[in-house]
Amino acid sequence: MTFRIERSERQGFSVFTLSGRMETEQVTELKELARAAGVLTPHILDDHRHLTQRETALVLQKTGLSPLGPLACNTAAPDEGNMYLLGKVGSDFLKQRFLNPLIEGRCRSAFFMSEPADDGGAGSDPSMMKTTAVLNGGQWVINGRKAFITGAQGARVGIVMAKSREGACLFLVDLPDPAILIERVPNTIDNSMPGGHAVVRITDLKISPEQMLGKSGEGFTYAQVRLSPARLSHCMRWLGACLRAQEIAVDYANRREAFGKVLVDHEGVGFMLAENVIDLKQAELMIDWCADVIDTGSLATAESSMAKVAVSEALMRVADRCVQVMGGTGVTDDTVVEQIYREIRAFRIYDGPTEVHKWALAKKIKRDWKASVA
Repeated sequence: MTFRIERSERQGFSVFTLSGRMETEQVTELKELARAAGVLTPHILDDHRHLTQRETALVLQKTGLSPLGPLACNTAAPDEGNMYLLGKVGSDFLKQRFLNPLIEGRCRSAFFMSEPADDGGAGSDPSMMKTTAVLNGGQWVINGRKAFITGAQGARVGIVMAKSREGACLFLVDLPDPAILIERVPNTIDNSMPGGHAVVRITDLKISPEQMLGKSGEGFTYAQVRLSPARLSHCMRWLGACLRAQEIAVDYANRREAFGKVLVDHEGVGFMLAENVIDLKQAELMIDWCADVIDTGSLATAESSMAKVAVSEALMRVADRCVQVMGGTGVTDDTVVEQIYREIRAFRIYDGPTEVHKWALAKKIKRDWKASVA
């Protein structure tokens, strides 16, 4: 299915109608336009230097104003998180072979961690990982299945997590590879990410030792480097999307009349838009707070969990109110509000559902209490 972009003028504002999933050809075209405009991969500077998280927040919020923005500007998930990880801990060899093409916008990537529930594999709990890595004849041989692998279809770079005798490992691989079979790409509620969220089977994938990130058994340590910034970058992009949804809803409420006055003058509508302003500002401040913590060098595991919960739940409320304010128009694709609502609903699950983050925070609360009374 192709991803069509149609521009029109409706009810006084520009509308981009999006349908299907974005294909590689359209993404490439968007990136070339961004390259010509000087806004491709704006969050990474020379020599693989990454903007601070506070600076990144400003950039990703702006690119998030349209579902096309992160794709065009090369700030989309999972590429943004993968570039961050490789820039931080990748060897010179890995940076040259895998990171540079990503920064240049020449290809897409995928992060192979989650596994199918029907196999009893890893989801929110990575310790359940069943994908194996065995050193055999000087090469690593990987076998297993992965699920919900965003962008796997059409990706050229893969980061594969597997379990060796020493523990979790991360490997960089060139894609496509005949040992990696895409079994299916399920239909999902969201459609802004190229390649969808695939179920993948890995059979006797052979990888040279130099393509391992770090050493055998250090995979979880390196994954933690990626974890908090990736959680937060989701918040940044979708804050931009909800700012756009609010803008459209406000415009609609100030133009549409019912019962003798414009909608915004009805308290029920005006209050919803006011509540959105509050939620949007709280989300922005939560992002900035967590960004500052990461910028100190902290892994910010607990802080990013708090930010992910607070921002995803707040933005869900914002998107829902925007749909409600716009009534029937809000549930059509006449505006991007309907798509933003669907994308935000999926965001509440990406990088850990709300409930998993609350559970992790509760465990930390218990640990801190025990330490305080010991």
